[in-house]
Amino acid sequence: MILPQSYEKRMREQLGESEFQAYEACLTKRARSALRVNTRKISIDDWTALSPFTMRRVPWISNGFYYDDTDAPSKHPYYYAGLYYLQEPSAMTPANLLPIEPGDRVLDLCAAPGGKSTELAAKLQGTGLLVANDISATRAKALLKNLEVFGATNVLVISEETNRLANRFAGYFDKILVDAPCSGEGMFRKQPAIIKNWEQYGTEYYNNLQKSILPNAVAMLKPGGMLLYSTCTFSALEDEETVAWLLREFPEMELLPVIPEGREDDYAGYGFMTGRPDWMDEPLEETRKCARLFPHRLEGEGHFVALFRKKEDAAPAGLGEPYRGYCRPSKLPAELTALLSSLKLRDSRIDTSQIVIREEHVYAMPQDMPSTNGLRVLRSGWYLGDAKKGRFEPSQAFAMGLFSDEYPAVYNLKSDDPNTVRYLKCETLPVTDDMPDGNVLICVDSHPLGFARVKGGSFKNRYLPGWRMM
Repeated sequence: MILPQSYEKRMREQLGESEFQAYEACLTKRARSALRVNTRKISIDDWTALSPFTMRRVPWISNGFYYDDTDAPSKHPYYYAGLYYLQEPSAMTPANLLPIEPGDRVLDLCAAPGGKSTELAAKLQGTGLLVANDISATRAKALLKNLEVFGATNVLVISEETNRLANRFAGYFDKILVDAPCSGEGMFRKQPAIIKNWEQYGTEYYNNLQKSILPNAVAMLKPGGMLLYSTCTFSALEDEETVAWLLREFPEMELLPVIPEGREDDYAGYGFMTGRPDWMDEPLEETRKCARLFPHRLEGEGHFVALFRKKEDAAPAGLGEPYRGYCRPSKLPAELTALLSSLKLRDSRIDTSQIVIREEHVYAMPQDMPSTNGLRVLRSGWYLGDAKKGRFEPSQAFAMGLFSDEYPAVYNLKSDDPNTVRYLKCETLPVTDDMPDGNVLICVDSHPLGFARVKGGSFKNRYLPGWRMM
């Protein structure tokens, strides 16, 4: 790998010759592959017992596992069941370190393709509200799919400019994650093509983007709320200097230690480095509260993480909390009403007074869903299915948000059953004699995959064609 001369010079100065050589040597080694378990759907203990892969824990991520290169988890039925997300180990860190509480209103401001949003959703455990935004509508579609595969139901997926969101959501969120666009120096090993992008744009271009995004994030944070800022770059301009800039520009914000109290030695042992005020033009000692991850110090790529809190006495931003959307009670098809009465939900994910039907599409809205008028929305709430001519056709998202013991009719397959792959390829399955007519939830080892419809001894595969296994 040929590093840009100016980048190499800076890294030698920052790290010192000996550590730079260790960093340079690590770039010739393969990047480690890892997965993050979806704790909304399966516990760590259950996953460890179920996993067909050769795994080893990512030491600083409680639900992160390295897997062997001989494994192919993206082709396994458990991947389609949303039991895990394939993610670079260091990239798991920001969502892991943002302290989410049940019932929180959470914003992932630069969310696509969804690696961090899916973890935030899992930590909410079906409570509160997750707003996941990405300015790119194309990337936001991938974000939506990943959230639906993960079974996230309390979501609002948007594709908007951050300033338009700030006008609507002033002072609304308890927690905000800004995994900001950056120069990507920490990903040179995993994605060498980023080097050309670095040579074209450098670091100042992205620093200007970061400074355009962060004020809007601050405006949307309620007093006492927390904001986690992260990048996958080593540039002090985009890291410590940006932290110092935010503290100067917004005195209502304070910097917190990103490493949990009492675990400083643990994280140092994992290979974490504190923030580096000595790399700044005007050193700010407080930036040592941040954390840096380098690929020569741990089994992962490069990352930077900083945690802020808005002071409790900060004045509410703008008009404060936005008004909630008005959920006009919709007349539900008899088939949907019967289905809802037959569900044995573990929680209150579906409130019939919060069900909205828009152009035949049926959505169960979270209680905290705000107004979305005028916003580019890809999904609001849990998409249950379509109401057509008095009938109800359940959606793929509905299946993924269920647990197998909540639905009245389940057809359970084993992960090594050839019929499981046939189902994921949208092929016809055999029907057993005891299968009743109606919509059946197809599961793999008791974890939902999608629906099929049984009628008169025939089995119609209703797995979403756009998701099928290739």
